[in-house]
Amino acid sequence: MHAERLKRSDAPRPGVGIVHLGLGAFYRGFGAVYVADAMAASGGDWGIIGVSLQSPGTRDALVPQGCAYTSVTLGPDGEACRVIEVLEDVLVAPEDPAAVLRAMADPAVKIVSLTVTEKGYCHAPATGALNPDHPDVKHDLAHDLPRSAPGYIVRALQMRRAAGTAPFTVLTCDNLPDNGTVVRGVVLDLATRIDPKLAGWIKAEVRFPATMVDRITPATTADDIARVTKLTGRKDAAPVLHEPFRQWAIEDDFVGGHRPDFAAAGAEMVDNVTAHEHMKLRMLNGTHSSLAYLGYLAGYETIADTMADPDFGAFLRHLWTAEIAPAVEAPPGVSLSDYADALFDRYANPAIRHRTWQIAMDGSQKLPQRILGTVANGLDVGRATPGLCLAIAGWMRYVSGTDLAGKPIQVKDPLAADLRAVCDAADNIEDRVRGLLALRAIFPAALAVKLEEPVIAAAKQLETLGAKGAVAAIGTKP
Repeated sequence: MHAERLKRSDAPRPGVGIVHLGLGAFYRGFGAVYVADAMAASGGDWGIIGVSLQSPGTRDALVPQGCAYTSVTLGPDGEACRVIEVLEDVLVAPEDPAAVLRAMADPAVKIVSLTVTEKGYCHAPATGALNPDHPDVKHDLAHDLPRSAPGYIVRALQMRRAAGTAPFTVLTCDNLPDNGTVVRGVVLDLATRIDPKLAGWIKAEVRFPATMVDRITPATTADDIARVTKLTGRKDAAPVLHEPFRQWAIEDDFVGGHRPDFAAAGAEMVDNVTAHEHMKLRMLNGTHSSLAYLGYLAGYETIADTMADPDFGAFLRHLWTAEIAPAVEAPPGVSLSDYADALFDRYANPAIRHRTWQIAMDGSQKLPQRILGTVANGLDVGRATPGLCLAIAGWMRYVSGTDLAGKPIQVKDPLAADLRAVCDAADNIEDRVRGLLALRAIFPAALAVKLEEPVIAAAKQLETLGAKGAVAAIGTKP
């Protein structure tokens, strides 16, 4: 039977109040759902214009459907489908950057949100500062029509200031420590290089609330699309599939107080999100990346496959109990052991096919936020972190471009060429570790010196025992 294409309903459409940069699966399965729930609870014109900063694929899939799509909750006991109709349009930035700027400059738009991944901020992960040598930053300094997310924000705010329009709130939804501070810093730096008076206006008037976001959302595959067609009886070219769990903590600091009723949708509106953010980045993202590199090297395709191996389960428990939780200050009323138990169950959910290769992408940008801070804390207080050092060693082997069996790895990373060059030039394990630790965009100098001995030891163990054996050796430590 031929399935009809999903179409938007005839329900009244809200006005546009949000422009979102980076319209990937995560935002459509997370932030857009919260916005839809907030409008269902309390109304408001919070329709979203999505912006694809690179390719037209998402636009081409969504626009023929009236920008409606299916959100599929993957529980251990089955799926639940829901059509989301909060997107009003999708723009493709490289095709018409001026149209994106016009949308952002519209006085009705009160929020510009972002999910552009760590690398989209054009910053140095080791410091959080704008990288002025980034090709997109160089372009944005030389041209009025930008390429980068910070460039779009600065130029749109420049247009609003010139028109006498109040600014929008910049709401980052990416996994960066102090993400609001990071995006504020790169925006102000870029604006200062373009027009210091504009930077002064942004500093005084624009709000950059920090957030903590959490929902496991694997990349959608062709098999997923076929599965959703079978489930719903409709052909949806752009469904999103995700776990049941979701959590969003948001600092309640918006220009003019203008925002959807996020609290009615279940978000936590807080004064300071730092404790939530550090807990999630270290407890969840740190272990997710550790499982991704070591699980991939052990031959496992997904996190759930990795978790089915009891050695990896024991390794995970060791990481949380002995290495990560001691470096985390729990938010008020939160038990870190209960949080770890919930994460264990979420990772093991067999309905979530989250590929280790997908999580392993862009490791040079993720490692400082997810793992290095915890390791640095351990070194400062004399607490050993052999499991996290093994994860770093796993990343180092991964970015060499070949696995432990000599099979090629397709490494996706903005520094992939540099990483491969360092690895190719190394004659032995020690040289590879020292060469990668010398990359200052990732490893601060003082930390690199302290990491040399334990990471070399971990890398040797990885090569000798294999990923599974090395993980088993860590997991059995008292």
